[in-house]
Amino acid sequence: MSMQSINHPRSYLTLIVLFLVGFQAVGQVTTISGKVVESNSNDPLIGVNILVKGKVLGTITDMNGEFNLRVNQDPPLTLVFSMVGFASQEQVVTENNATGISIQLEEQMFLGQEVVVSASRVEESILQSPVSIEKMDILAVRETASDTYYKAIANLKGVDVTTSSVNFQILNARGFNSTGNTRFVQLTDGMDTQAPALNFPIGNLNGPSELDVESLELIPGASSALYGPNAFNGILLVNSKSPFDYQGVSAFYKQGFNHFGGRPGEPQSPQPMYEGAIRYAHAFNNKVAFKINASFMEAEDWYGTDRTDLNREAQGGLPFNPGENLVHVFGDEVSNNIGLLRNVGAIQTQANALGIGGYIGSIPDQIVSRTGYDERNLVDYGAKNYKLNGALHYRITDRAELSYTLNYGSGTSVYTGAQRYSLNNFNITQHKLELRGDNFFLRTYTTRENSGDSYIADLTGVNINDAWKGNSQWFGEYTLNYMGALAMQQVAPGTMGSIQQQATAHQIARSQADIGRYEPGSAAFDAETRTVRGVEIPAGSLFNDRSRMNMVEGQYDFKNEIDFMDLQVGGSYRVYELRSNGTIFADVEGNEITIQELGAFAQGSKRVLQDKLKITGSIRYDKNENFEGQFSPRISGVYTEGNSNFRLSYQTGFRMPTTQAQHIDLNVVSARLIGGLPFYREKYRIYDNAFTLGSVQQYTAAVGAGASPVAPEATALLQVAEPLPDLRPEQVRSTEVGYKGLLNNNRLLIDLAYYYNDYSDFIAQTAVRKAPGPVYPGAGMTTDQGAINAINAPSLLTPITTPGQENTFQTYTNIIDENVKAHGAAIGITYNLPKNYSISGNYNYNKLLTDLDPNLLLGFNTPEHKTNIMFGNRKLTQNLGFNVAYRYQTGFYWESTFAVGDVPEFHNVDAQVSYKVSNLKTIVKLGGSNIFNNRYIMNFGGPTLGAIYYLSITFDELLN
Repeated sequence: MSMQSINHPRSYLTLIVLFLVGFQAVGQVTTISGKVVESNSNDPLIGVNILVKGKVLGTITDMNGEFNLRVNQDPPLTLVFSMVGFASQEQVVTENNATGISIQLEEQMFLGQEVVVSASRVEESILQSPVSIEKMDILAVRETASDTYYKAIANLKGVDVTTSSVNFQILNARGFNSTGNTRFVQLTDGMDTQAPALNFPIGNLNGPSELDVESLELIPGASSALYGPNAFNGILLVNSKSPFDYQGVSAFYKQGFNHFGGRPGEPQSPQPMYEGAIRYAHAFNNKVAFKINASFMEAEDWYGTDRTDLNREAQGGLPFNPGENLVHVFGDEVSNNIGLLRNVGAIQTQANALGIGGYIGSIPDQIVSRTGYDERNLVDYGAKNYKLNGALHYRITDRAELSYTLNYGSGTSVYTGAQRYSLNNFNITQHKLELRGDNFFLRTYTTRENSGDSYIADLTGVNINDAWKGNSQWFGEYTLNYMGALAMQQVAPGTMGSIQQQATAHQIARSQADIGRYEPGSAAFDAETRTVRGVEIPAGSLFNDRSRMNMVEGQYDFKNEIDFMDLQVGGSYRVYELRSNGTIFADVEGNEITIQELGAFAQGSKRVLQDKLKITGSIRYDKNENFEGQFSPRISGVYTEGNSNFRLSYQTGFRMPTTQAQHIDLNVVSARLIGGLPFYREKYRIYDNAFTLGSVQQYTAAVGAGASPVAPEATALLQVAEPLPDLRPEQVRSTEVGYKGLLNNNRLLIDLAYYYNDYSDFIAQTAVRKAPGPVYPGAGMTTDQGAINAINAPSLLTPITTPGQENTFQTYTNIIDENVKAHGAAIGITYNLPKNYSISGNYNYNKLLTDLDPNLLLGFNTPEHKTNIMFGNRKLTQNLGFNVAYRYQTGFYWESTFAVGDVPEFHNVDAQVSYKVSNLKTIVKLGGSNIFNNRYIMNFGGPTLGAIYYLSITFDELLN
């Protein structure tokens, strides 16, 4: 299982750099200078990007709109002038000393002019992309109505966003959403932003601030053919600003407030939110450039206050459930069937001493849980996020640029996984070294996470209870007090009494067993909380994770060598180093775990039928050391007729079982989570005397309804857990048809897409519960078998949580006997109205077509219908603009390892008004997210969200 860690092969970069340093184009120096102005006003434009076509060389216009450039090449050469919000323009230079060039850029009023790179890993028009793709540029980021640009991604077509915390959002597309989405890949400047121990992107916790974002591109749907493992439901590319193209100082500060109209258990007055950032970039002679960004965010997080009972119903018709397990209450996960104590000699002895020995037969087969603590007493809601990003770029030649990038993020947040995790003072750091040319790149980077003071909130509550009074003692006292309460009510010994008498007995038993319990706010509670949070799992609730991911990848485009078609090739090599010190994985000292993956792809495309039809084909091969290799082909066609583009694609994708799906070994109170590799199933012998958890829940319900736990009609409900197949990668085959076109003089953009997904080897989770010995379910048992049932069957009624003695195991498996199918459609419409008004909207439909074994956790977790409508005008006057976004989605059923339940429908409105103070190069924005404060949840078990109102001030030296 363990193997030697692999270091970065940086020597490849060194060889290429040395080669390029020694290679320069021979020829005269061409000197170019000129000025760029806005076509209508003739005002100079600041910060226009000027790039030499076919090279990495370029510059920007200064404060007067002027530029100077020296190129080591004889004429002719082509300059490309571009700026967001303006139509790009090319200029051919034919002289060695070209001065006084005058360029007029027109404000871009038409749609569909964007260039994207993510769909095919080469530049192409967004209209002719072979798959669905969405893009946000600098203007869209700046003018978003949401309180952050990352949350505004929810307005894009085909996107689901789940909020675990005020500063932690998870993206998804096309179904199977989750609070930790391992089916979606997010790249920031080419770097995978997943946390190595979690295998899913961590939102924008270490990404660029809005000052440094150049664009975002999102592809909903399978993208493994180009991007490899886990680019399964979609991929997001976040591109930051080059220090060559965006220079000078920019800064912003945002003051916000949330928690308006606080509900019980929430703050009763509005809470302040703070956010700010600063960016500085500078270039020296268009040869060397650097940038540095710093940002911070602080807020009172959203609260988890859901008191829904996950055990659903009280047993035996009681008016309340003594075995309740409330969603946002922790410690009550520990439960026991007090009927098992009837045969405990110590209980009989103590009952006799108390004079209530005759009530042993009155102890019901009732599941009772320990008294829990509200989440707000255990979770740190002081959300924080501090980020530092920087880069140093060096143009080795006119055709190659070397860069080093640092991304660092730290802070405090809340994450909902199998439990509620308080991510305290965590940090994640990425270092990247990249060599890039006009037709190639080679990069190596490392991601290193540090869990800091992060802990499991659920386990904190459990351990505080246990530190005060052990489970055996507490359940024993509860049972004795229950018997005493029956005697006090003069219930006949050996009988159960009425429902009301039983309810009273439970209330008295709990109050007596809880005497002296640590109360929230007390010195004893605070001291024990600090102790538990400071001790590593399993004795405490503290994580100790230092996992890493190391990556090398490259790509080459043969556009300079091949004319008759486009051809790209690439490859990657990745190593995970799991270093949780036994708090997530079984990586205790001397048992290092690493996972190696490699992949390679090739893609070719060609235009036929007088260039109207573009056919693209690609194939990728990937190999994970624990699984067989995977081929991922894709073929697509785009037919263009005028401004109409019709597309058809067939693509495949796969996702490797995550690091946790392979190697997790963690007690989460309700079960022990174990990896799907054979090693872990054998380690815990999970098939010995084991039954599916779904059948155990039916059995428990029957007992709760009054059946004896050893009655044949109850035990007949139990289903023996069969050995699971070996875990393997999941596959998807996706067919997509679509149309994207411009109508009405290029002012109306229509984008339609329909997809059909067929999943095989679908990765799901299943759980089993073990009995201490044989259980013979069903009628027709022998007398001896019935005696064994009397001993072992009742133990199935409740999970045993003591580490090393657990009886409930949750693991990963594949659905191999039936494929999972889903389909959906999306339509997006954007219309540019007169006088700079714009209205856009999209409708999204997603539907799971397969009904499977209820014992398996599929987690489609996606609303069937969802709508977004945006209306705005960024130039209502010369300096005033506004934007409004409306969002609606239908209710749906949420499944996760933490909780299952209904997410109600919701709708909300974001809005902003901005004013440009041109002489100060400043924009003031007043806005709000969910401005009508419609309270809602985005996932069952997640926090309740409300309104955020804010005022922001942004200064940008390059603001025109």
